[in-house]
Amino acid sequence: MTRRSCAIYATGIVCAHLLIVGIALVVAQVFQTMIHSRLKKEITLTEKSQMFEAWKNPPPPVYMEYYFFNVTNPDVFLAGGKAAVKQIGPYTYREYRPRVNVTFLENGTKLYALNPKTFVFVPEKSAGNPEVDIVRTVNIPFVAIMSELNSYSFFLRTLVSMYINSLGVEVFMSRTVHEVLWGFKDPLLTKVHSMKPEVDEYFGLMWKKNGTHEGEFVFHTGEENYLDYGKIDTWNGMRYMSWWSSNQSNMINGTDGAVFHPLINRNELLYIFAADLCRSIHLAYVEDVEVKGIQAYRFAPPNDVLMNPKENPSNAGFCVPAGDCLGTGVLKVSVCREGAPIVVSFPHFYQADPKYINAIEGLSPNKEEHETYLDLQPTTGVPIRACKRAQLNIILKRIQGFPKTKFINETIFPIMFVNETATVDDDSASQMRTMLLIVTLVSNFPLLIVGMGIILLLVLVVLFCRNRQKKTVKDDTAYTQVSDKPDEPSQTPASQPTRNGSYIAMSPVEAQKC
Repeated sequence: MTRRSCAIYATGIVCAHLLIVGIALVVAQVFQTMIHSRLKKEITLTEKSQMFEAWKNPPPPVYMEYYFFNVTNPDVFLAGGKAAVKQIGPYTYREYRPRVNVTFLENGTKLYALNPKTFVFVPEKSAGNPEVDIVRTVNIPFVAIMSELNSYSFFLRTLVSMYINSLGVEVFMSRTVHEVLWGFKDPLLTKVHSMKPEVDEYFGLMWKKNGTHEGEFVFHTGEENYLDYGKIDTWNGMRYMSWWSSNQSNMINGTDGAVFHPLINRNELLYIFAADLCRSIHLAYVEDVEVKGIQAYRFAPPNDVLMNPKENPSNAGFCVPAGDCLGTGVLKVSVCREGAPIVVSFPHFYQADPKYINAIEGLSPNKEEHETYLDLQPTTGVPIRACKRAQLNIILKRIQGFPKTKFINETIFPIMFVNETATVDDDSASQMRTMLLIVTLVSNFPLLIVGMGIILLLVLVVLFCRNRQKKTVKDDTAYTQVSDKPDEPSQTPASQPTRNGSYIAMSPVEAQKC
């Protein structure tokens, strides 16, 4: 056997083995199963897990951008006309949110933690100085007192109204952005405080929220089931809330939005519990995106999250009292936040009933600026980019006994909205790209084997064809004509056989003459 034949046989044997083994591994998905099993064990909230430290001290910077709606025609609105507002901002703050008092429970299957948040102003990312810029907005303490007295007698409301008028308190107030956001001593609340000490005399949308937490959380570590990774077990000792009018609405579902289980697919719904909204919301897959070279799935709240119960009956439980429902796109949260009739929505009433948008001049909802979304790396479940947008509103309406409101058309009035953003930092993105490359190579190793088998198969075909070609050339050479003379008529007697002396291989050997 020649050396060429040995090479052909060896290539064929190796090719066959690679193809058989590779196809078998692809069909059995051995390496994919191994990687998935490893991810399920590694991505947990345990001290040995690489994800634990990132969960305790999130590396991506979080920014809070506050936008306010400055009222430009308060007198027109109080006279029964349409209010006009102008958006001002952003006023940007860096948010620091480490996990503290972390304690493992129940053999490491659960985790107790507090999540205090601290805010630091970032002037270079802001449109102005919050301690200088003035905003005219709804006097929320005044509206809260009117709302509280609405169930009392008309006579009492009239007396209180006269007293408030003597203090010079109006439906709208002008304050600095810093005062409205972080608090000021309100003259009306100061009077109430003197009679009811439990009422705070200071008011601010973020009053007492700088350096404080949203409650005590117990999370699942994912040690028992990777699908429970990061899910909330209890919030302030509760597995169910009590504010809403149905058991389903009172459920505490999902994570706090910081982490999600690995191996996310496009068809599932992801749940987040938002303590500031006092409810859980779900997010659905929207599209594939790329962030800093990392492929991710974008999830966003679908239209049915804040849809009217007539169109989405599962939202009926968020009507308190039962049956007292607002329209699509808004949610009354005053049931869990005592005081003013507060309503939340997406910014500029994005995805809300057009009647709320048309009631205020100066609103222009759009998806790019006002949609809430999460970009998640599906293999690890890690948020690569997040954008949480929510708007704070208040219900303004006529209340008998308060003459200042007698011409007001009931309106859900926008106060401000916040844009909370976070994007993975460059170092974390580089580490994730490297890890994902390794995962991809290992997961696709059977395909590499099949690819090598196909390449060897092509080499085998080439070697086989070249071998056949050489063999054919050799046979053709053995019968090549060496005489260029044309054939002459034979003069040999018919009895004498003709000598075929013009072909080497067939040339007879004549006897040598002495």
